[in-house]
Amino acid sequence: MSIRRTAVILSIAAMVLSACQSSASSSPTGSAGPSASSPAAACKVGVAWATFQEERYGLRDEPGIKEALADGGAEYIGNDAANSNETQASNVEALLAAGINVLVLNSVDPEAILPSLQAALDAGIPVIAYDRELESSDVLFMTHDNVEVGRMIAREVTAVQPTGNYAIIKGQQGQTNPEFLRDGMQEILQPFLDSGDIVIPDGAELYTDDWAADAAQSNMDQILTANNDDIQALLSENDNMATGAVAAMAARGLAGQIKIGAQDGDKAALNRVALGTQVVSVWKDATDLGRAAGRAALALCQDPNIASVPGAVPGTTTGGLDTYQLYLAPVAITQANLQVVLDANWLTVDELCKDVPAGSVDGCP
Repeated sequence: MSIRRTAVILSIAAMVLSACQSSASSSPTGSAGPSASSPAAACKVGVAWATFQEERYGLRDEPGIKEALADGGAEYIGNDAANSNETQASNVEALLAAGINVLVLNSVDPEAILPSLQAALDAGIPVIAYDRELESSDVLFMTHDNVEVGRMIAREVTAVQPTGNYAIIKGQQGQTNPEFLRDGMQEILQPFLDSGDIVIPDGAELYTDDWAADAAQSNMDQILTANNDDIQALLSENDNMATGAVAAMAARGLAGQIKIGAQDGDKAALNRVALGTQVVSVWKDATDLGRAAGRAALALCQDPNIASVPGAVPGTTTGGLDTYQLYLAPVAITQANLQVVLDANWLTVDELCKDVPAGSVDGCP
């Protein structure tokens, strides 16, 4: 993890550079991309999505990939596994049969998908592990720095709630992102835990099947029951699960009483930040991540060597395999900087400011 934690966090500008460029065509974001007459024009990119359950993947990531590929004259083919390992294996098989040149793999389960990954590699198809790590030296891992996301969540919540009982709602057990996020949280929590100012009661830290809101609601209800509602803060590993946890709190008359931190920049969560019922939603510009993955796929169409992708840096997988990684930087959104997501057209003022008293928060007129 030491290499991962010290990996260079690339600027957004670096993400939008493309080695596939053969002429000075310009994308809607102003970044250079390959022209339709370049070799990338014959490139077919297959994307195997784990799920569109999370708001971001269908609404943010996929349009970003499509935009970058369209800029390069490449073809996009995508499918959704709906959180099913069996469906994703079939989906990858279908993409390989369709003659794709690059596979972007957003895995449901990092172990279950390994035979499908190997089939792609055996066929000579370069692979991008998108947002979820795969244990392989032969794939490019692209994500935001999720250890830093964990730090940001814990940093903002401990700043406003430096004492008391904390609950932690984690994502799907067996995936690596929950562990990255939890490692980052621990770095910030450790001094508070050592002093006894913050306590994580037994049973107050739970994994959540499929990162699902209803499962998170059940988890939070279980935690509150076990602790007689004596929980002062919640660190949720994404906004979707935070929404489920909020429902559990509301059912007990605890709405707005527990300090909440999460990530993804979901519209409902950002509205909670504006309302003051959620401390932070760490924003990972998923559209930029999608664009970066699209441009990386274009580069791999020209040169299948993952080390040749602009911005890729050496790193190690969780299991210790040498590989290449490309990280984007997250941004912690609090009431102090809501304008950031408005300026990015991430959501409308009406969506952000629903039920927020006029003029009570910067960004909400």
